[in-house]
Amino acid sequence: MDKVVIILAAGLGTRMKSAIPKVLHPLAGAPMLSHLVAACKPVFDRIVVVTGPDMPNVAAAAAPHPVVVQHERRGTADAALAAAAQFGTGIVTIIYGDNPLLTSDTLARLGELLSPGTTGMSLLATRPTDPGTFGRIVGSGGFATRIVEYADASEQERTIDLCNAGGFTARADDMRRWLQQIGNANTKGEYYLTDIVHVANAEGSQIATVEAPWDECRGVNSRAELAVAEAVIQTRLRHAALDAGVTMIASETVFLSVDTTLAPDVTVEPHVIFGRGVSIAAGAVIRAFSHLEGCTIGAGAIIGPYARIRPGSVVDEAAHVGNFVELKATHLGAGAKANHLTYLGDTTIGARSNIGAGTITCNYDGQSKHRTAIGSNVFVGSNVALVAPVSVGDGALIGAGSVITSAVEAGALAIGRARQIDKPGGAARYKRTKDKS
Repeated sequence: MDKVVIILAAGLGTRMKSAIPKVLHPLAGAPMLSHLVAACKPVFDRIVVVTGPDMPNVAAAAAPHPVVVQHERRGTADAALAAAAQFGTGIVTIIYGDNPLLTSDTLARLGELLSPGTTGMSLLATRPTDPGTFGRIVGSGGFATRIVEYADASEQERTIDLCNAGGFTARADDMRRWLQQIGNANTKGEYYLTDIVHVANAEGSQIATVEAPWDECRGVNSRAELAVAEAVIQTRLRHAALDAGVTMIASETVFLSVDTTLAPDVTVEPHVIFGRGVSIAAGAVIRAFSHLEGCTIGAGAIIGPYARIRPGSVVDEAAHVGNFVELKATHLGAGAKANHLTYLGDTTIGARSNIGAGTITCNYDGQSKHRTAIGSNVFVGSNVALVAPVSVGDGALIGAGSVITSAVEAGALAIGRARQIDKPGGAARYKRTKDKS
């Protein structure tokens, strides 16, 4: 039977105080919407996203999944009904785009409770640590009769700790019919999706509750709630890495992205940040206070401490990138070393080469970027400036303090600096001159 999920993502998220649509605010480097889509993929045959007018960025984030536009924001039930043509004839689940922490297992459970002639709908429920103003689920024995909003709840109903978490599953025909019956006789004149419980119950359909942990059901409506959701995601990612054989000395200080790939026996020291697109091979060590994004680190490599690896960089096996070294679009060959105070941008460095402290590649001339090519077994002395485009052949040696502006042949010794001049007694004369002035 065809299973379809409708993700409601038309809200502006005014409490976020942002020009960015709420569902595009990032968690672990990816938009909230992306997290929810990823959780839906193993469960549903089709994923449909409902956006508001003039939200092309949300539609782009939803791609390649179909998008339906709610042209006039008239409430969540109206948004769901805008996608009615996409329901098909199977089972439909409706969820909110600002619930990015839901898991595939919980979403699958929503459909498992439907049964012909008895349960007509399943409803996602949770028990918040502080129920506050959440809508309460009224019912018993695992079934709901209605959802009562906090403002309309009696004192007794407010003592209920089982709350609406914003997920509804039913057969397509039932879902379509019930949505059409929802009215807008309320203070805001909106069509509320939660009223579907009352409509279904009035038809005599049983509504089963599927209870999920609070940490899965935390919605995001403010920057504070976004920060809490980030903490939940990071905890999940850290536990997954530890379970996969990664050593984290102080895991609570390490920040991962959703696509961070850490092989077994990787060691991550405290206060490391992984941006998007990082892959670390087995046995590598990422030392404290390093920042990596868009890069690949080979087996047994050592990064940091205090290193920055920027997008497009590849560090091969057993290579070393030391403290206060920055790589950008640079390939550091196997066993090569850049251990101190160095910037290497748009550079290729061969195996076993050594880059001395304070070396920089001058890759930008004010208009264009240029590349530097350094061969294998090259020794670059300290405080060298390599002015791109330039190449250094295998086995060459660059003297400390040199400015290299032209190609260096393989095996050559290159020195590009002014000759040192010593003036005997000059120090004393200089001091006397300064004293007189």
